[in-house]
Amino acid sequence: MNEAADTAPIVVVTEGGGHIWAIVNAIADHFTSVTVILETPVSKWSLLKRRARRQGWISVLGQIGTMVLVRLGKRFGTAHAEEIVAEYNLKTEPKPDQDIVHVPSANAPETIEAIADIKPGVVLLAGCRVLTRDTLAAIPCPVINYHAGVNPKYRGMNGAYWALVNNDAENFGTTVHVVDAGVDTGAVLRHTRGMPGRGDTISSYPLRQAAISRDACVDVIEKVMAGRIEPFDPGLPSQIWFHPTLWFYVWTGIRRGIW
Repeated sequence: MNEAADTAPIVVVTEGGGHIWAIVNAIADHFTSVTVILETPVSKWSLLKRRARRQGWISVLGQIGTMVLVRLGKRFGTAHAEEIVAEYNLKTEPKPDQDIVHVPSANAPETIEAIADIKPGVVLLAGCRVLTRDTLAAIPCPVINYHAGVNPKYRGMNGAYWALVNNDAENFGTTVHVVDAGVDTGAVLRHTRGMPGRGDTISSYPLRQAAISRDACVDVIEKVMAGRIEPFDPGLPSQIWFHPTLWFYVWTGIRRGIW
């Protein structure tokens, strides 16, 4: 580990979740000072209203159905999640001594104030709101994002699921990229690819993706802290994806076994 990586603080901005904590803990195991800025999850109703303006209420109601089904699936899929945790030796809860700053939103003034106080060498976004232009402009260090999909082909949501649905299993993976004002549109720094395991579903893909991507996140952070921001052109088409509708999800699961 170089001297800069060992001394400059790191900030991770997130809503949390077991798969994200697996990444945070891997970073905390490698670097001396890691602070998590934990935002209050965005109101699902507000999110859905915004999405309905873009996609229409029929699609959004179908997505709500899938979200409910996935939530139920997580409850019944606890044993499978535990298998993934054991397979990769994941730590999916905050460490007792983890430095956590609670904020109402990644775009709240409290977030900017916390970052200003910490003076990090890099900010990693991982499962949080899209930063506004004003928030991004107020952060004086590089800002990168962990995305659970291979960008730019699988921007947005459920990148692993859509790769499988599109007969594109070679793009089952994740991206670490520079953050700009778009949605997962920043310059790509790293792709990590893998394969789903037996019994994986849309509920467990994020945990497996995090497991195969922990080391990549650490490596990119170390390079960025050393001033080595090394983007590359993946040569892929760009598309944004959302939750599948309930009828599409169930039909695809029955017909093709992709859940």
